[in-house]
Amino acid sequence: MNERRLIPTAAVAGAVVLGLTVLSACSTSDAADHRSGDKLNVVASFYPMQFLAERIGGGHVSVSTLTKPGVEPHDLELSPRQIGGLSDADYILYLKGIQPAVDDAIKLSESEHTVDAAKLTTLEDHGTEAGGEEHGHEHEGEEPGADPHIWLDPVKYAEVAKGVGKSLEKTDPDHAADYRKNTATLVKELGALDTAYKTGLRKTATKTFITTHSAFGYLAERYGLTQEGIAGIDPEAEPSPARISALHSIAEKKKVTTVFFETLASDKTAKTVARDTGLRTDVLDPLEGITDKSEGDDYIEVMESNLAALQKALGAK
Repeated sequence: MNERRLIPTAAVAGAVVLGLTVLSACSTSDAADHRSGDKLNVVASFYPMQFLAERIGGGHVSVSTLTKPGVEPHDLELSPRQIGGLSDADYILYLKGIQPAVDDAIKLSESEHTVDAAKLTTLEDHGTEAGGEEHGHEHEGEEPGADPHIWLDPVKYAEVAKGVGKSLEKTDPDHAADYRKNTATLVKELGALDTAYKTGLRKTATKTFITTHSAFGYLAERYGLTQEGIAGIDPEAEPSPARISALHSIAEKKKVTTVFFETLASDKTAKTVARDTGLRTDVLDPLEGITDKSEGDDYIEVMESNLAALQKALGAK
């Protein structure tokens, strides 16, 4: 991650104190409203966690997110009110390794019923290249350097969904049966999505795609593809001249047709690489947030759009 994104622990600690002071004088919070009726007050760190909380929690939860639509989650800076509001949440769902500011704030808040999605599946190390024959090294939970983009693999996301469902059952046992039912429904949908990807990407003219943000390592490995990132898992990291040169050779050798960019970051680098290599550009959404352009879409629908974009770029037969 870029250093500018990291908030020093001391600064966060000061913000927590200020946030708690603000909350003592105010009845509402930007991070979360107080429990409404019998609903569980849930705070999600960013969209992939929000989607899980809403789908599994159903009518028994009131979900708010720390990351507003259209905001690049890696860059998130929390207000004192948001940080203080974490202590009032009945349940917090986040993914350690994506948002340093959130990680620090949650650690200092000492909130009960806090769930780290990274601990509900197995993480792997991914760099600019992932997939194909270059599989990442598996690590449990919080290993340094592990790729946190687990939600882009429907199978891993389903594992996380199951863990979230079980944790909600323990947090709110009165509605455990509904949480189990909602989890089963979502896992079934994710299974269908996994099948669609397996079928849709089984036969393609090429298995390699280039993307500005190396967020698709898990997806590439799951479906036998190779992701070639212009930079690493940090979406704003600057590629080296050597990396750009290597991509030119890869594009020619692997018959790459498309350079993908994402919805929440600049497309400047993608367009430059595409122009220099004679390739086209297209969007591959890492689903770190829902934007105004994707209003009305949810995780499943955006992942289906990503599948269609990959089929086109890879020459699916």
